[in-house]
This record gives sequence, structure tokens and C-alpha cells, in this order.
Amino acid sequence: MSKQQIKQLIEDRVCEDGMVESGVKGVQVFRVTKPHRCAPALYEPSVVAILNGQKEALLNGRQFVYDSSRYMCCAMSMPVEAGTPKASPADPLLGVMISLDTRVMTQLAIEMENAPGTIRTPGGAQLPQGIALARWDDAFTEALLRLLQVGNNPADAAVLGDGRLRELYYAILKGEAGNSARRAFGVGNGIARSIALLSSRLNETVTIEEMAAQVGMSRAVFHRKFKQATTMSPIQFVKSMRLNSAATKIAGGMTVNEAALDVGYVSSSQFSREFKRMYGQSPRQWSHSRQRPAETP
Repeated sequence: MSKQQIKQLIEDRVCEDGMVESGVKGVQVFRVTKPHRCAPALYEPSVVAILNGQKEALLNGRQFVYDSSRYMCCAMSMPVEAGTPKASPADPLLGVMISLDTRVMTQLAIEMENAPGTIRTPGGAQLPQGIALARWDDAFTEALLRLLQVGNNPADAAVLGDGRLRELYYAILKGEAGNSARRAFGVGNGIARSIALLSSRLNETVTIEEMAAQVGMSRAVFHRKFKQATTMSPIQFVKSMRLNSAATKIAGGMTVNEAALDVGYVSSSQFSREFKRMYGQSPRQWSHSRQRPAETP
């Protein structure tokens, strides 16, 4: 019943394709009625919950498909290809995107780590990957419903919004994606911090040594843990982040040269070669063949 109520709240708020603010900062609802094949995108730390239809994301060749049975939790910035291949007017994609506030998630993760009775993950355990799928449990469903309901009234949202959002964050941290999220935001979140550094400096040269030093690891240990968390080597990840960012900028109307410079490429010929190697088309061919879909996570 709660899922149906959430779906109704979205249908009442979103009449056309696109994203709409829910009334609570960092929470948006969306609707898509046209199929879109997977295209380059950058996922920021967020949770996406689908109430109707399904969404697809590809991370370094690994496919993640999520719908009303499983939500997606992205705990770190990730270069992906994302699409809505089955959306249609008769069966629209309806969902909610919740941005994960680093300060609040970190505070909660550390509080949970120090709470009495907490079962801690061994320090040497393999790092969970940056994208995880989790089943909708009762705690998540009820917290999401309460969060969207409070957004219907500006006064309620102003007074209760942060508390309802914190409640949802807690449900996420306790759910099936919790291990991934706690490792990204809690104590020992070195890889997540290095990715945050990289994401804020895409137009600069950031070396592996610099990233490793920032989190107090040797190059070898950093390389191993980074690949565990992202499925890619640091060099592959940096290249994917830059090219995906450039592709989304081009799709949004930026010229090829502007996009290349904006993500740190000095040589336009190198940018074109690497772009074609990744996407199978030159940047100009790609820009002519793609139209930016309605904005969705």
C-alpha cells in the first residue's frame, strides 16, 4: 500500500517528462515516457527509487537494472552509461532521486559504527563497489513515503524535512546497500574521498601518487582498493569521468572543443581519439546522433 501511495504522490506532482522538486531540498521526482538507450552520465552520491518501469546503468560493462523491487544506491561519484530503454506513454518511468548529503551520511555512518551492538566489518574485507542495488524493505518504503508527504506542505517541509531525510538515510544505511554506503561515508572512506577530490578537479591533472598520498596509502594498496570499489584502475576511472563529463556537456549544447577543454584535455586530437575509442564515434558524430533526453538521474 505504501508503494502505491508513493506512486500516486509522484503522479500528482509530475504531469510531463522531466524532474520536479519535491519540496524537500535534495529530493526530486521524475517521469519519462520515451525510451532512451544508455548514454554517458555521471552519477553523483544518490539513491534512485523507481515506482513504475525500470532504469538501466552500465558501469565498466557491468549492468545494473533497477525497478520497483530494488532501488539503486550510488555512494561515490561514478562514470556510467544510463538509459530508460522501456519507458513509454503507456508505461512511464516514475521515480524519486535523493541526493546523499555527505555531512549527514558521514555523521550517521560514524554514529552507527560506534553504536552498542554494532557488528563491524573486518578491516581487511573487500571494499563494496560504488553502485549497489537493494531490495525495498519496510523501513525504506515507509521513510520514503513520509519524506514525500512532508514535501506537500512548505511549512512542514521547512520544519520536518531534514529529520525525514535523515530517517531515510538511516534506512538506507541499515538496508542491503548499507555496507557499501557505510564504507563510503564512514571511518576509513579513503577511496570515496579520493574520488571526491578527482570529481572536483576534472579539468586538472591529478596523479595517482597525489590521490594515494591524500588518503595515506601506498600506490600499490591504493590501486588495489580503488579497483575493488570502482571496477576500474585509477587511470581508467579518470579517463571515464572526463569523457563522460564531456559527452554530457556536448549533449547539453557545448561545442566539442569547449567540452574537451572543460574536462582538462589540452589536445583536441587526443580527446577525439579517446572519445572514439570509448563510444565508437567521433565527438562530432556523437553530438549529431544524440539529443539530450529529459533530465533524469
